Amino acid sequence: MKKYYYDLHIHSCLSPCGDNDSTPDSIAGMGELNGLDIMALTDHNSTKNCPAFFEAAKHHGIIAVGGMELTTAEDIHLVCLFPTLDSAMAFGTEVEKRRIKIKNRPEIFGDQFIMNSEDQVIGLEEDLLINATDITVDEAPLLAEKFGGVCYPAHIDRESNGIIAVLGAFPETPDFPSAELHDGEKLEEYLEISHLKKEAFIVSSDAHNLWSIKERTDFLELAESEDEDLVRQRLIEYLRCKK
Repeated sequence: MKKYYYDLHIHSCLSPCGDNDSTPDSIAGMGELNGLDIMALTDHNSTKNCPAFFEAAKHHGIIAVGGMELTTAEDIHLVCLFPTLDSAMAFGTEVEKRRIKIKNRPEIFGDQFIMNSEDQVIGLEEDLLINATDITVDEAPLLAEKFGGVCYPAHIDRESNGIIAVLGAFPETPDFPSAELHDGEKLEEYLEISHLKKEAFIVSSDAHNLWSIKERTDFLELAESEDEDLVRQRLIEYLRCKK
């Protein structure tokens, strides 16, 4: 077994609330500087910067995970992660069909840049990414699973878009196998609130700028492998089985 130090919730400049300096290569480079092994790119309701992030991560010795921070119809944020880039992109295509399209106003919400791995802008997302989709919190886990992935509530210790703040309690259904904390020091408090075990909690940054990306603090123990695809698959299996 190996300790893989991680940050599984990071936004790039594609998210309107993300800093424009948070480009795919810069994110991977910061992860390398911080001593991380696994990083997930999880922009709001889109996976369009994941291809660039995967390519950039290779140059920095980072295992990249394709993902998304999905906004449900109830305005709850869920982290969705996938074992391959292809599966993440296919999920992104499905979510694209379920988004409520409202034109972005960059002067208010921020830019939404689609990048290549050399940090060049190759496109703009014209419709706002931070508003809700029509995917319900009950539907989301099955939808992620359809594409080989896993989803779990994001930053449950926050008022804004946290599942407990929105619903008033951690739900019995759907049966989420994991949950994310923004502040790991609140673990004991949320063990009492939820029905999850200690091992089911993930502590990630929800970084919207480079300096907020986690340092080498939290880790998951997975069977060691030089095959990145296998490590990603083991990560997804780990997150699925920690009820």
